[in-house]
Amino acid sequence: MFDKLKIKEHMEITGKNGQHVGTVDEVEGDRIKMTKTDSGDSRHHYIEMDLVDRVEDNRIYLKVDEPTAQDMKV
Repeated sequence: MFDKLKIKEHMEITGKNGQHVGTVDEVEGDRIKMTKTDSGDSRHHYIEMDLVDRVEDNRIYLKVDEPTAQDMKV
């Protein structure tokens, strides 16, 4: 289990395959709000905290690969 307090603004979010998923804007409850700059539609998107595998080296690693994470964005 990871400590969600370790998640900070501007951290990179990567899928378990190592591919870039997004960049943290902020944490809102049990979701990570991602920056608009990583979005194709210039809107904020969210990813659920339960998809996070670990936080280390200033990066968030997800339990799923990048294509799956993209499909799960809200």
